[in-house]
Amino acid sequence: MFPFEKLETWQLAKELAVCIYNISKNFPLEEQYGLSSQMNRGVISVASNLAEGSSRISKKDQAHFSQISYSSLMEVACQLNIAKDLGFVKEEEYDDLRQRIGMLSIKINALRRSQKERIK
Repeated sequence: MFPFEKLETWQLAKELAVCIYNISKNFPLEEQYGLSSQMNRGVISVASNLAEGSSRISKKDQAHFSQISYSSLMEVACQLNIAKDLGFVKEEEYDDLRQRIGMLSIKINALRRSQKERIK
């Protein structure tokens, strides 16, 4: 097992990625290279940056990658809002994903704070 796989934050990010992929595959075909692709790339970036950051030696680098992960998560939240407004996401799916994003954002921020505190 790689160190990042032990991180609860990474595990939650991976679960969110699976959820987003499962929902976006039902978007209209014309969105395959649009919103669907953008959401998928964004959610993969969340988990990937957590994994990459965990491999960095310096806490400053780790915190930097956690920040990138958080920013990607906010992109996904924005895109999810748009997908809901376009009718691509059902209300109950939207509510579940928003809750997951909210919880993950708290965890990523806590991880980043702890990494930054260890820099001092």
